[in-house]
Amino acid sequence: MASALGTGALAFREARTGVLQQSQDSVIRQFRTSVDAVAAHTSATPDQSELQSAVNQVLGANRTQGWRVMATYNGLRAYAPSAEFDRLSPELRRSVQTKRAAVFQRVDADGHPFLVVGMPVTYSTADGGESRLSGMVMYLVVPQNAEEAYVRAMISGIERATLVALCLAVVLALLAASGVLRPVRALRRATRRMAEGHLDVRLAVNGSDELADLSRSFNETAAALEQSVAELRRLEAQARRFVADVSHELRTPLAAMSAVTDMLDEKTGHLDEETGDALRFLSEGTSRLSGLVNDLMEISRFDAGAVELNLDEIDLVESVQRTLASRGWQDRVETRLPRPGVLRTRVDPVRIDVVMANLVGNALRHGAPPVRLTMGVREERADVAWAVIEVTDNGPGIAEEAMPHIFERFYKASTSRTRSESSGLGLAITAENVHLHGGRIRAANPPGGGAVFTVELPLHHDSATAAAADDDVAAGAR
Repeated sequence: MASALGTGALAFREARTGVLQQSQDSVIRQFRTSVDAVAAHTSATPDQSELQSAVNQVLGANRTQGWRVMATYNGLRAYAPSAEFDRLSPELRRSVQTKRAAVFQRVDADGHPFLVVGMPVTYSTADGGESRLSGMVMYLVVPQNAEEAYVRAMISGIERATLVALCLAVVLALLAASGVLRPVRALRRATRRMAEGHLDVRLAVNGSDELADLSRSFNETAAALEQSVAELRRLEAQARRFVADVSHELRTPLAAMSAVTDMLDEKTGHLDEETGDALRFLSEGTSRLSGLVNDLMEISRFDAGAVELNLDEIDLVESVQRTLASRGWQDRVETRLPRPGVLRTRVDPVRIDVVMANLVGNALRHGAPPVRLTMGVREERADVAWAVIEVTDNGPGIAEEAMPHIFERFYKASTSRTRSESSGLGLAITAENVHLHGGRIRAANPPGGGAVFTVELPLHHDSATAAAADDDVAAGAR
């Protein structure tokens, strides 16, 4: 289409230029012939009558052309057929006074085109040198209505031809585009299916052009990707089975070791100091190893998709209070909770206990007092509300480089914790449990210092409304 339009515009420009150039050359040549014929019988210093006679002769020789002629010599002026000579521009007048050749200019007046020509009359010198200006100048104004009509007709013809060429170009472009876009659309559909996880998708290869090469390359890439992903999945499944099997196999000997260390702990008072310290060290190591195995078993169940929620409608406030009481943290944690019975929703009580124990325990181990636990409600819409639980501490906070990885497995934000009792799985298990309930969890460093972990759990509308209506949301620090 662009080619058709460009060709039409170029053809019009060249044809218009040719028509106007030919008309201009013809008029100037004819005007020069007439002026030369008159100048031969005009004196070198013509008077008014001679100027008028010269004008009349030039006009008489070209009366059918619609010319207007004017002659000037010093202050004298002669016109034919009338004195209407308002088409002369100052630039043309100045140019014709200094040049020995004809000067022309195209002008538009009242919506019509005119060709204005200024021609100085020159005389040859006696020695055959350069001709000299006589001071007499002949001017011509000729309408170009015929040329304008011809150009308009030419425009009409070019428009029709361009329209035909444009329609043909559109048809050809559609045919070409259909041949090009069909495999491109197929490639787009295939890439979308691959993004959705269908790695077995393939393209039909037809022909030997660049698109066929692209389809062939896509098929090869898809096959290699499918093979690589299958191998990765196999290795991942194998690793999960290994972790699950090892964790399972360790549970029995660890249970026996825990029973033995518990029994020996009761007799540490009858042992010497060195033996007692060794026994306590063994007992602590056994306890940490048992916790790690339990965490690995839990992670294995998450990976296998074998975790099921045992939902029950409970009071979140009472659940949090039981978590703190069972671990002896009531005096170490400041709480700001709604009154009991306000926040009731369906959750898995055991997993909510794990979430709160991990967050509060993490703040007590790695933060600094005071550790605060607050609960509230945030409504998004009339039918959607969230129970918001925040655990804050007054410690050094979380390093900025550790923030994106804080919920990753086995990640420890501080190198000094690599040998601590933490396994690096607590926050990962916490996040998994929150997500199982359809909730959200995030970590941040508040402006006042320390770290804050925020858990948002979806609430039923009736629970949220009751909480929002309660003016005494916070019962104060307990």
